[in-house]
Amino acid sequence: MAKKQDEIPDYKTYMVKGEQYYRTRIRDADGKQVALYSKTKEDLFRKVIAAQKVIETAKYHAMFPTVAMYTEKWLAMEAAYVRPSTLKGYRRALTKYLVEPLGEMCMKDVTADDLKLAMVPVSRLSAGTYNTVNMLVKSVFLSAEHSNVVSSNPAKTISPRGGQPGKKRDVLTDAQAKCLLDSIREEPPYVFVMLGLYAGLRREEILGLKWDCVHLDNAVPYISVKRSWHVENGIAIVSDDLKTNTARRDIPIPKCLTDCLRKQKEEASSAYVISNEKGESLTPGEFQTLWNYVRRRTTKERTYQKNVNGQIIKYSYKPVLGQRSPGKKEIVYTLDFTVSPHQLRHTYITNLIYAGVDPKTVQYLAGHKNSKVTMDIYAKVKYNRPEELFGVINDAFESGSVGQNKDYDVGSPTSMEEAL
Repeated sequence: MAKKQDEIPDYKTYMVKGEQYYRTRIRDADGKQVALYSKTKEDLFRKVIAAQKVIETAKYHAMFPTVAMYTEKWLAMEAAYVRPSTLKGYRRALTKYLVEPLGEMCMKDVTADDLKLAMVPVSRLSAGTYNTVNMLVKSVFLSAEHSNVVSSNPAKTISPRGGQPGKKRDVLTDAQAKCLLDSIREEPPYVFVMLGLYAGLRREEILGLKWDCVHLDNAVPYISVKRSWHVENGIAIVSDDLKTNTARRDIPIPKCLTDCLRKQKEEASSAYVISNEKGESLTPGEFQTLWNYVRRRTTKERTYQKNVNGQIIKYSYKPVLGQRSPGKKEIVYTLDFTVSPHQLRHTYITNLIYAGVDPKTVQYLAGHKNSKVTMDIYAKVKYNRPEELFGVINDAFESGSVGQNKDYDVGSPTSMEEAL
């Protein structure tokens, strides 16, 4: 006759350091035998029941993982293809916007509506954040679909458009570029700015650039992009692991940049084009110090704090163009515009388009992986300028050409349809 479910078995005893314990063995979710101990039969019985529930749950989730479990598995698989710092960003985004709202659900039970509701808070953030989270969520569920964890992909219906438009950063005009360079000509960031404006390098490409990749004595001087600077756990690392395969490229450089680099090389004692006092690549903090030479010369309003009778008071200060800094007399406010490192690269790309360089060449020189990125920039630049469109519009609507095509009778619907 079978034992009742709540009947306590007659467990064997086992001595541990002179004390008697009851012991039994069970198999875990992986089939491995494990031992459980307790001083009383009743307590051991409770441990066995609790362990069996955990094992059954683990077996179930091995077949039907939760969102939290599968997301962790996806991140572990992705670790083979991305940098640790990139993976850290993936984990942060997925934890906040996928695992927190849906983590306890089984992957197979997640619906398109569940994911759309989870994306609502993300839609209130920047478009860049929305695009990143959208990409990650779709990647997780696409992987699950390919592994037969889900029968169909509920993420494919998430709208690709969402988030709040970011603040538009205009390219630098020729006058602004000249003003910027004049303001920092004898300062540390001058070479960095020149590389951004006249080679279009990304920040990480500039900070990872070594002299063995700067070819100044060729008939056509050029820079080879082979290395990249990135930060992992607060430490700067330079490696040949570039952002994309298309980032590896050779960029011809104009005379102004050639002359600048030639002068820099004559004075250099480091393998890096831009280095710290030890001849090493810059740390994240050192780069911020470098860029502060630019930031401190802008007339952007500042907010400061001061202690007044033990109370912290905030106050604003708006510099005036041409004025000297109250704290550092050697700094003159010469820039009535703000500028970011990426803005230098965007200015380079825009100037190529203004000069009539074809999109495929622009894509190569910029190191864009996706031609859509290049074409989006190209379209915004090229077709937002009326002077670029005047000839096309004038030809399309040349006086006398519209509505006077005699090949069909305008009054005849059949003839009109055939003509169209």
